[in-house]
Amino acid sequence: MKNVTLKQLRLVRAAHEKGSFAAAAEATHVTPPAVTMQIKALEEEIGLPVFERDGSRLIPTAAGQELLDAARRIDAVLSDARESIEAMRRIDGGRVTVGVVSTAKYFAPRMLAAFTRLHPRVELNLVVGNRKEILDRFLAGDFDVAIMGRPPEDAQVESDLIGHHPHIVVAAIDDPLASERDMPPERLADRVFLVREPGSGTRILMERFLEKAGIHPKIGMEIGSNETIKQAVIAGLGLTFISAHTVAAEMEDRRLALLDVVGLPLWRRWYVCRLGRKRPMPAARRLMDFLVQEGEGFLPKAPGVPERPERE
Repeated sequence: MKNVTLKQLRLVRAAHEKGSFAAAAEATHVTPPAVTMQIKALEEEIGLPVFERDGSRLIPTAAGQELLDAARRIDAVLSDARESIEAMRRIDGGRVTVGVVSTAKYFAPRMLAAFTRLHPRVELNLVVGNRKEILDRFLAGDFDVAIMGRPPEDAQVESDLIGHHPHIVVAAIDDPLASERDMPPERLADRVFLVREPGSGTRILMERFLEKAGIHPKIGMEIGSNETIKQAVIAGLGLTFISAHTVAAEMEDRRLALLDVVGLPLWRRWYVCRLGRKRPMPAARRLMDFLVQEGEGFLPKAPGVPERPERE
C-alpha cells in the first residue's frame, strides 16, 4: 500500500459516487483513459480488484470499500486542516460542532447566541440528545465541544467547569406538600414519581438520594422527555426529581412548586468538554474559553433554589 496515492483514492471515490469511470473523469477533470489507468495501477499495487460490474453500475469489492473508507477519512482530516488554516488566516472564523445533553438545552442556546454575537464569523452547529447519544458521538469524535454534566472517565478528555447544577423535587402548584417546610425525605415515601428512562443521570441521582433515606420510590411513569414530565407534574400526575435549570421558567410562572426537602438540592456541575485526541480548532478553543469565563451567568435561576452550594 505504500505506493497508493491520494489521487488514486479520490478517483476510486469519484467512480463510486458518480457510477462510472467516464463520469469520474469528468468530475475530476481528467480523461477516461487516465482514470482506467490509475485504477488498474491501484489494483496491481494492492493485488485485488477494486470494483465489480453489475450491469452498468460499479460495485466496490471488499477491498474497494476499504479504500473508500480510507479516502473519506483522509479527506476529513484534510478538511480539518484546511479549516484550521483558514480560521488562523481570518483570525476570527471557522466552524464548531457542539454536542449538548438534553437537560442543558434550557440554557446552552443562549450561551451560544452570546458567543456568536461576539464572533459572528464562527459557524456553530448545535446537536442535542440524551446523555448516551451525546456521549457516544462525543467519544466517536463527532463534536468539537460538548456540554454535559459528567465528563467520561474512560477516555482522555479536557474538561472545564461552567457552573453548578442543582437538582430538586417539584410538584403541582396546589400539591399539599408544597406548603411544608424542612420536609424529611421520608414524607415522599408514598408519593408517585414521574421519571426519566433507566440509565438517565437524573434518575440515578434520584434513586441514590431516596435509597439513602430508605425509600423505594413508586414509579408512576417512565418518560423520555423533560418537557413531557413537566406537563405531567403540572397536571398533578405525580412528583419529579429534576434539574432546577430545567424547571426554572415553570417555577417563575408558578406552574410548578419547589418542595422543601431536607438534603436538597443535590449538586452536580456543568462542564464543557473536548476529546483529548481531537486536535482543537481555533474557533473551538475560543468557544471553550468563552463558556468557562462567561457561561455561569447564563445558567437559569430557579426561585427558592441557591445558585451554588454553600460549601464546595
